[in-house]
Amino acid sequence: MACAYKLSLFISRSQYLNLIHSPVVLHSDHCAKKLLPWFDGMLAADEEYFKAHQEPLFSSHMLDLSEDPKAENIEICAKYFKRMAPLGLWLEMEIGITGGEEDGVDNTGVDNAALYTQPDDVYDVYQALNPISPNFSIAAAFGNVHGVYKPGNVKLQPELLGSHQEYTCAKLGGSPAQPLYVLPSFERCI
Repeated sequence: MACAYKLSLFISRSQYLNLIHSPVVLHSDHCAKKLLPWFDGMLAADEEYFKAHQEPLFSSHMLDLSEDPKAENIEICAKYFKRMAPLGLWLEMEIGITGGEEDGVDNTGVDNAALYTQPDDVYDVYQALNPISPNFSIAAAFGNVHGVYKPGNVKLQPELLGSHQEYTCAKLGGSPAQPLYVLPSFERCI
C-alpha cells in the first residue's frame, strides 16, 4: 500500500511539472530486481501518459540489476527497453558491481578485481540494447564504492571507460568513434 501511495504521489508531481511547461528531466534511479513491480507501475504510467500527451512522464529510468548474473541483467534490461523505446525514454543500466554497502547490498568483502566492469561486458550490453534504440547509457564500474568501505581500498580507474569505448569501437570496425554513453562520462561533464 505504501509503495502504491508513493508511486501515485510521484506521478502527481510529475504531471504537475509537465503542466508548468518548463523543461524538466525526471529520472528514476537504481531500480533493483526486488523493485521491478514498482518500476512496472512507473512504466505503465509513462505509457498511459504518452497515449494522452505524446510524451512520457519520466525522461529516463535506471535499472540496476548489477547484483544479478550478467546475462539475466542484460535480458531484463532489454525486455524493459523494448517497452521504453517507443515512448522516447532513455535507459540507464548498470553493469558491474560497486564496492561498499548500498541499499542493503553488501559488497564489502568482494575481490577488488570485481569492482571493474570488463570491456566485453560493456560490448555485450551494446549488442543487446543498440538494436532496440540508441537512447541508453551504461553505468560501468571502474572501482566505484558506495557507503561503508575501508579507507585506502578504493582505486578509481575512470580511464577504463575510455578503454570500453575503444574496445567497442574496434569490435564495430572503427565506426562510430564513440559508440557508447558510459557513465560517468567526464568528457561530457566539462
